Parts: sequence; structure tokens; C-alpha cells
Amino acid sequence: MNASLLARIALFGAMTFFASTSSAAIVLDGTRVVFSAPAKEASIVVRNQGSEDVMIQSWIEPDSNATQNNVPFAITPSLARLGGLKQQILRILYEGQGLPEDKESLVWLAVQEIPQKSKVENSLQIAIRQRIKLFYRPAGLPGEAADAAKNLQWKLVVQGGKPGLSVTNPSAFHVSFAGSGVTLRNGNSTYTAPAEMLAPGATRVVEIKGLSGSLPATSKVEFRTINDYGGIDQRTSELSN
Repeated sequence: MNASLLARIALFGAMTFFASTSSAAIVLDGTRVVFSAPAKEASIVVRNQGSEDVMIQSWIEPDSNATQNNVPFAITPSLARLGGLKQQILRILYEGQGLPEDKESLVWLAVQEIPQKSKVENSLQIAIRQRIKLFYRPAGLPGEAADAAKNLQWKLVVQGGKPGLSVTNPSAFHVSFAGSGVTLRNGNSTYTAPAEMLAPGATRVVEIKGLSGSLPATSKVEFRTINDYGGIDQRTSELSN
């Protein structure tokens, strides 16, 4: 490899490092949006923490696990110029139909920062995208969203000859876990299992890491969930075996 090529690779690496370590100018005023019917709209504030103007582009996209790609939402403004140290309210509007009325639905709000043209030649610019959950919550759902996590049903099962942990969400609301997993505690012994967001009515079975035998039904499940306000709730549950 000649010196010229090495120099170009080093330059590109430095530019990429600079771009990847630079922080986004815009921040969203929340980690999630809950659109609760019968409200006609929901909103979130976008703030420009930088001194330079930026363009922001916003859109709604379906969840990758959704059975349909229908996204019956509009967002305004979808494209806006945001001055330095200014803020912009994004309004999210629902068409009024297209999503189930007996359970909560999940789509995603994407907000992309488009930097102004650089005044420096040979500089690398990147558009930074932020993506947060948007929950559509129909009116009249049974129960309360705040109770969904504590009503999860945990059970020890055997899957493929190995011990596993089954979790069922009987509620009409999504349950979002914080961190990388849950902890099973039996006295002084602890085991971990992965945990991902659980949709309404869904059941998931995951492997219990490090467990080769069985656990008594008196074991506890410890986990953390994210509430409507982005806060973390610490929870402990019983096994239903």
C-alpha cells in the first residue's frame, strides 16, 4: 500500500471520527410521544441547541414488526428551517381511521437534521436522524397503561430442551423494558434473560442465560420499564408456575 493511499485513508478516518463524535444540534423534548384519543393531535418540541440555522425534516414510519405499512398520520411542518437557539413545535395529526381501536398501536417519529452548506472546503457533513416511538392509544381501552407492566405474566418453560422464560402481556398497551434484560433471583443466585418491548397480547419466550437446570417457582423476576414520561420504573414480579 503506497503512502498516498495511506494518507487518504488517514484523512478519511479523521473526518469520519470528527463527524461521528460531533453532537447533533437538535434535541427532542421527549423520548416518546403518546397520542391519546379522542385528542385530535399530539405534539413534540424540537430545539436547536446550536448557533447556526439548520433544516429539519420530519416524518412518520411504520414499525418493522407491523403486519401492515399503513401510517395514517400527518406531521406539520414536515420540513422547516430552525434558527440557532430556537425551537419548533411538531404537530402530529391522525386521519381518524386505519388503526385498531381495541389496542394500542406503535409507529415511529423520525426527525432529521440537515446541516447548512459548510463554509470549509473538503469537509464531511452528515445528516443526523433521531427516531422515537409514537404510540396511538384509542379511547376506552380496558385498564390503565401504568398497570400494564405489573400485570405481565411470567412463567418458566422448556424450549428445545433448555429452560426458558415466557412473558405474556395480557393488556391493551405496549410494555417497554429499560436496559438489556430481566433478572431472575432465587436466594443469592441470579440469572439474566433478554427483554424487548412487548406488544399488546403478545407472548415471548427467551433463554435464561447461565441456567442449566431448573428454578423453583418461588423465584422472583426483577425488571425495569419505561413509562409514558420516559421515566424508569423498577419492578418485581412473581412467576405464575
